[in-house]
Amino acid sequence: MTMEHIAAMATASSARPKGRIGDYLALARFDHMTKHVFIVPGVIIALVLLRPPLDHFIAHLVPGFLSAIFIASANYIINEWLDREFDAYHPLKSKRTAVQAQLNPLLVYGQYALFGGAGLLLAAMIGGLFLPIAFAFLLSGIIYNVRPMRTKERAFVDVLSESINNPIRLTLGWAMIDPATFPPSSLLLAYWMGGAFLMACKRLSEYRDVAAEGNLDMLHRYRSSFRYYTAETLHVSCLLYANLAAFFVAVFLLKYRIEYILAFPFIALLFALYLWLSLRRASIAQRPERLFRSRRLVTAVVALTLTLVLTSVLDIPGLRMLAQPSYVRLSALPGDGQ
Repeated sequence: MTMEHIAAMATASSARPKGRIGDYLALARFDHMTKHVFIVPGVIIALVLLRPPLDHFIAHLVPGFLSAIFIASANYIINEWLDREFDAYHPLKSKRTAVQAQLNPLLVYGQYALFGGAGLLLAAMIGGLFLPIAFAFLLSGIIYNVRPMRTKERAFVDVLSESINNPIRLTLGWAMIDPATFPPSSLLLAYWMGGAFLMACKRLSEYRDVAAEGNLDMLHRYRSSFRYYTAETLHVSCLLYANLAAFFVAVFLLKYRIEYILAFPFIALLFALYLWLSLRRASIAQRPERLFRSRRLVTAVVALTLTLVLTSVLDIPGLRMLAQPSYVRLSALPGDGQ
């Protein structure tokens, strides 16, 4: 960072208004709560596969979701605070509260501790698997944002470390139903690679938009990992993560509930739609909390959800033949046995 940049930052800081209560609360990004929808499949799949009594779920539902919301908000708080100098270079994120207002560091870190502590306290009420996974959720935010690790500054590692929140959320949903067991590894890996696909598409969309305006230098200042990305490498990584996600989904379907294979075309459609969205100008893929504004995507999600619900309650024995080795035997050919 040059002396000119430091001086400019000092001048800008003195010109910013002092933060108000609403500014501090804005750091928690309650508008991002839609991301906790990734918890719901963990709940549903645990109910379908384990068929446990519902007393655990009823008792754990509210504290479980509140715990996830508080811990996610703690991660957002530390993210926005530590990124404020870099977000100033981003055309959209430069409008964030930590960039626009003067905030008291003690209040920010106090708010982080309050949200994180509340999330862990609620997780302790559930106990079992839920508590260590909730702690891992909080720890993932530190690894992603705080130096010396700060994995968001390392190309490709940034995608994998950010998307690890997907299997964490899935496991939180599973643990609300049964805190004594762990979800299938194939399901966790599918969720992780699916999340990596989403995050790679987000970066691809950002890169394409900024490159089209000839402002790659600005993008490099915003996030050093972009120095090692190109549109081609990001596009290829999207295809890699999609293929890996599809592979692990297939493993899970064949091992645990073959009926879910009927939902696979809708899963593939979701991947295709999301990649298409990321290739559009000023795509909402850059702001995942607004994905519900895409009618096509919402329609595909609804179709997938309905299919999953139906295949969760309907047994279709005829599909099991797909998991058994079989061969198509031709009728006897001329010359056979001669």
